[in-house]
Amino acid sequence: MEGRSINVRLMEAEDFDAIVAIDEKILGKSRREYYEAKFEKLFGSKDYVPASLVAEDDSGKVVGFVMGELYVGEYGIFQEEATLDTIGVDPDFQNKGIGRTLINEFVDHLREMGVRKIYTLVDWNDSELIRFFSSNNFSPSRTINLEREI
Repeated sequence: MEGRSINVRLMEAEDFDAIVAIDEKILGKSRREYYEAKFEKLFGSKDYVPASLVAEDDSGKVVGFVMGELYVGEYGIFQEEATLDTIGVDPDFQNKGIGRTLINEFVDHLREMGVRKIYTLVDWNDSELIRFFSSNNFSPSRTINLEREI
């Protein structure tokens, strides 16, 4: 990282603006409402289990994040399983190993909590993201996600 260090820590409610800004920088549009709902679920629930992380540079600036949830019996899935539903690294900090660091810390954190399997969804046409997850030891699931447009 060219002389810079990265610190990974549990996400806090105060990280909201930084995460929204990173996501907007990546996508070119704001998804503030999406993150308001995510943060409400993560930090407004009495059942919150900390599973989301942020990466900070040596100045304390949030430069990346990974968000996920533990299953607690939803859809017949046991608590040994979790999802990774959102990941983002500030474009100015991409290709420096921050995404890999976040994934590794996320996996280690969940493993300590008893999780044995992590699921994520990726658009079939997003070859860059598929490559990223593949390089981080994710593989296609035996479960097929079905959809129906209406």
